[in-house]
Amino acid sequence: MASSSSSTHSAPVSSSQSCKYDVFLSFRGDDTRKTFVDHLYLALVDRHIRTFKDDEERPQGESIRPSLSKAIEESRIAIVIFSKNYANSSWCLEELAYIMKCRDKRGLIVKPIFYDVEPSDVRYQKNKFGEVFAKQEAKYDNKAKLWRKVLVEVSNIAGWELKNIANGYEAQAIKKIVNNIQVSMLSDVDEGLTDENLVGMRARLKDLESLLEIGSDGVVRMVGIWGVGGSGKTTLATFICMEISHHFHSHCIVENVGEQSIKYDLKRLQEDILLAFSKKEVTVRSVMEGKTHIQSMLHHQKVLLVLDGVDKHEQLEALGGSHEWFGGGSRIIITTRDKQLLEAHKVDEIYPVRLLSHNEAIQLFNRYAYNQRDPIEDYENLSSSVVSYADGLPLALKVLGSFLYDKDNKEWLSTLSRLEDIPEAGIMETLKISYDGLKHVEKALFLDIACFFRGKRKDYAMGILEACNFHPEIGLKVLRQKALITILSNGTFDMHDLIEEMGHYIVRGEHPNNPEKHSRVWKDEDISNMCLGDTTMDYDKIEAMRYDNYSYDDTSSFFKIVSNMKKLRYLSVGSATSNLKKLRGPNFLSNELRFIDWKGYPTRRFPDSFKPMKLVVLTLENSLQKKLWKGIKHLPYLKVLMLIGMKKLLSTTNFDGLPCLQKLRLDDCYELEEMHPSLGNLMSLEHVSILDCDRLKTFPTIVHMENLKTLEIGYIHLKDGKIPSGIGELFNLQELNLSGNDFSLLNFSLSQLTRLKLLDLTDCVNLFKLPELPSSLTILKADRCHSLTTFGDCHKNCKWLCDVSLMGGGIIHDGGRLLESMLEAKSIDTHFMLLLLEGVEVAKGFRTLVRGNRCRLQLPEIWCNEFCGFLMCAMLTKSSYQSSYVEICVYQGMRNIDSQHNAAWNESDNGKYTWVGYVSFASLRLATWWDQTYKALSFDIYGNYMACRGFGVRLVKKSEESGLPETPTDSSSSSSSSSSSSSSSSTPKFKIKHEIPSRSMTITCES
Repeated sequence: MASSSSSTHSAPVSSSQSCKYDVFLSFRGDDTRKTFVDHLYLALVDRHIRTFKDDEERPQGESIRPSLSKAIEESRIAIVIFSKNYANSSWCLEELAYIMKCRDKRGLIVKPIFYDVEPSDVRYQKNKFGEVFAKQEAKYDNKAKLWRKVLVEVSNIAGWELKNIANGYEAQAIKKIVNNIQVSMLSDVDEGLTDENLVGMRARLKDLESLLEIGSDGVVRMVGIWGVGGSGKTTLATFICMEISHHFHSHCIVENVGEQSIKYDLKRLQEDILLAFSKKEVTVRSVMEGKTHIQSMLHHQKVLLVLDGVDKHEQLEALGGSHEWFGGGSRIIITTRDKQLLEAHKVDEIYPVRLLSHNEAIQLFNRYAYNQRDPIEDYENLSSSVVSYADGLPLALKVLGSFLYDKDNKEWLSTLSRLEDIPEAGIMETLKISYDGLKHVEKALFLDIACFFRGKRKDYAMGILEACNFHPEIGLKVLRQKALITILSNGTFDMHDLIEEMGHYIVRGEHPNNPEKHSRVWKDEDISNMCLGDTTMDYDKIEAMRYDNYSYDDTSSFFKIVSNMKKLRYLSVGSATSNLKKLRGPNFLSNELRFIDWKGYPTRRFPDSFKPMKLVVLTLENSLQKKLWKGIKHLPYLKVLMLIGMKKLLSTTNFDGLPCLQKLRLDDCYELEEMHPSLGNLMSLEHVSILDCDRLKTFPTIVHMENLKTLEIGYIHLKDGKIPSGIGELFNLQELNLSGNDFSLLNFSLSQLTRLKLLDLTDCVNLFKLPELPSSLTILKADRCHSLTTFGDCHKNCKWLCDVSLMGGGIIHDGGRLLESMLEAKSIDTHFMLLLLEGVEVAKGFRTLVRGNRCRLQLPEIWCNEFCGFLMCAMLTKSSYQSSYVEICVYQGMRNIDSQHNAAWNESDNGKYTWVGYVSFASLRLATWWDQTYKALSFDIYGNYMACRGFGVRLVKKSEESGLPETPTDSSSSSSSSSSSSSSSSTPKFKIKHEIPSRSMTITCES
């Protein structure tokens, strides 16, 4: 609860474990009890410094009470307030002697305050102080020597002379003294916060403290600490509070807000905050009233408030509503597993907790697990295995370390073996709190990712998750905000090992060894064991299954158990190793199925009873069906149908039953002879891909496919007149692939396809003339078109063409005109350009080519203003066409000249392929290498399998109307460099891969 936790956490860990009090006050009651000491005591308590003050009158006596000596022993600091009559009490002198004894024996910190006496009065027992001491000396001659000794010792300790602090103003003096006491206490905290005692905390505290900006007193800052359960959020918040609390008038920690608000209610937590800051009991009758009280009390106070373990937005609204609730300089720290709560509350900064590094994890684990008195054999290797399992999660390291502390070698090995199958329940239950806070659909989404899709690409999984009606776009955001999943830079799902294990733990539930009772089954071993069991039983608990490799031994049994899964919604089956021709397949499939991906389905059609009205995705690969099903199958939600390697498929289904189909893919269906004509009526289609279906000689009319964006009809060897003429009326078409066909001309116009970005005519060996290209086209591929020798005027309307490849075919005689046209495109000032051609016509017009793969460029004055980019040309040999990867290294200044690279390239130097690349200055300006004061540059070009016979670079003038201005080029040498910048998907894949400022830059190109 708030009030108690705030007081407890003011003390360092080492002391709070052994000391009951932070401060013990020693004073002469008659002099200061109701004045200075009372004010000092209240100031200390107000800072949550646990203070002992004896309020009983002290009788004259020979010794102090046992309760007082115990209080001194249980304190960290003793403050001795010397007043004129202090030495008039034998009790005070005895107390002082015991304090100094504890200082010598147990390191008690002693701090003297000289209230209305001089330090020299105490040291030499003179003036009024000496007079009263003389009376006690006369009474207790046997103790006087010791008392004189301790008075000298304590007067030599650095303390406070009240008249010299704050010009003698008591209130200000007390404030300074209390600040000093708190700093002194926190110095112990600093000593405790070493990596030896609290592994890795110091660096994280420093990061968090910088976000808190303690020095900016005029503003209120809210900082969230966000991370997975068990990652150290509470520990971090507690210790930062201990370290910085002396900067604030008062502070308070409200622990386990989420749990406490359920156990009690928010009104109780509001009352705790009010008590902690006001030291008075306040009754709150409603949450709204509590908000008003907190804001009214704290509006002008500089406070530190920690709200730990928040899991709902209403908790933040009730306990720390807004910045306006608090006085200038206040800091509010919130720990949570849910990033969205922090974003919605508009905190100033969010600190994501870093898990421990391997070395830090080893240190922390050793603190809990290493038994110095009875070390186990092979501890280093065994502990390393446990640390790998914990994967940097502090909670797991502490729990497992404590458990293994007193175990022998065999017990360690047994524990590690058990963890592979049965995770530690304490760890799982802590991690599960984040899962418990999810909505039902989010829980299902998380469990599917944990069981099936960790390590899979997001774009692959999204179709499946959408098919299962999990609304993944918003669901994934929630899971990321709760630190349950991450999406890596390469687009794959990931999560902490123990988070994944927690998902498996939830799925296995109370039946860890009975996969038939799980909602999800993904381990081949579990499914194989199910196949060996009773295949006639109902498997009505299973809703999702992936079986990657099923063998001949269990194939027929597998079909039987699948037939008994009445609630199955997701099914993924890998390639079978058995002879599918001998198998008939399942006699029943769940009508709840939303997603099917089956590799190696046998010859039998789907069962007649199979009516999956919710099916969204159906993918069959290397299956042996001649037909998918009998007659028309009404599948109102089917969006994706992919049939790949269906070697026996004779005809497609009637598409009239698939009104929502968006993607159709037919690849390598060698026996396919007929496409059902109903395909042309599907207005919902966005992507159609028909590739390598050799026997398919005609294609249905497609004029009604008004939403089609991608059309691929490739390697079917369609001749003139067989390509659907309706393509010219597909006004939303963006990508058209007609590669591998036998037509010589396109019998329709592309000019109306104003959204077309890509045209692929690769391997159209009879094509002798390109059609007029639409103005929107950016990419043209026509490699190995052997009959094609000219561009003609096909590109005259192109305003965005920037990637053209005509390699491996006929010699192109008018490539220069195409290059000029591309350099006049609208994108030239800001993007990239790539041109690949058979022949040397372009190179012959590039008069600055030199032999080899090195050249240099002398830059004119104000080159950045008059020109817009670098145009590079390379002549490649036949073998180099195998490579699709080119790397250009650019160096500042002139490199050493090799005489063999000084000669101009000519046609006899070989090199029959022309590579032309353009990089705009705009794409380089963000590179750290970029400097418009350069006077000269050197270029080298490399590539896999590349043999470059000639290379040159020139500048391209801005808004160039015609022709290509040239800049002198000669030879030089190279190396590599730094950063990254890439073009969009509709432009060539140029990247700045490496940069070394003022030295070099590497540009890569994938063609």
